[in-house]
Amino acid sequence: MSFHFKKDHKDNNDNTMDEKLNNLRAGVLGSNDGILTVVGVLFSVAVATTNPLTIFIAGLSDLLACAFSMAGGEYASVSSQRDTEQAAVKTESKLLKTNFNEELQSVIKFYVGRGVSQKTATAIAKDLLSKKPLETVVSVKYDLQLGKYLSPWSAALSSLCSASLGGILPLLAMTLLPVGLQWPGTIIAVIIAVAITGFLSAELGNGLVKIAVIRNVIVGIITMIIHYGIGQFF
Repeated sequence: MSFHFKKDHKDNNDNTMDEKLNNLRAGVLGSNDGILTVVGVLFSVAVATTNPLTIFIAGLSDLLACAFSMAGGEYASVSSQRDTEQAAVKTESKLLKTNFNEELQSVIKFYVGRGVSQKTATAIAKDLLSKKPLETVVSVKYDLQLGKYLSPWSAALSSLCSASLGGILPLLAMTLLPVGLQWPGTIIAVIIAVAITGFLSAELGNGLVKIAVIRNVIVGIITMIIHYGIGQFF
């Protein structure tokens, strides 16, 4: 007797969507960091000196450092997650050979917890473990799809590009606008940029858009004030 019970686990489309969302998340965070770190350096340096080349070099150096730092951090984070998932799969593969009954009970417990009767859950578990034992166990116990892992390289690239693009906005505003418009133009550019990243982060996380936008704008303004004050002090 064969069972085809619909589980609330990830299929190929879900896994692909997870990777896209993870890359978008990395992109939004990278962009936000790029905006705030670059404008922080620009404000500190621009208050201390009016030399446009010095301001540009400082801003560009910080932009590159931020972009590669964000990319490296994202790569390390996703790689660590991937290693953990692969280790879990390896452990379950061994348990299926050394303690099959415990694995069977885990699958039965999973279905019982979702309202299936003990008898039916047992039949389903036995059927699934006879066909795809490792795939079934890692899906039930870890909500993982066997062989489908997030890519650290795509997350790192997303973060690298977005941090660079985010940092370019204040850098261009501060270095290319006429002298009389440098400060107000940069402030406006930063506020618009962080408002956009706040909106995107709320959309991706199903959060409150208004609160996320206001929070990001406040953080952006505080960042500019602090670094302006540092430049004035020195």
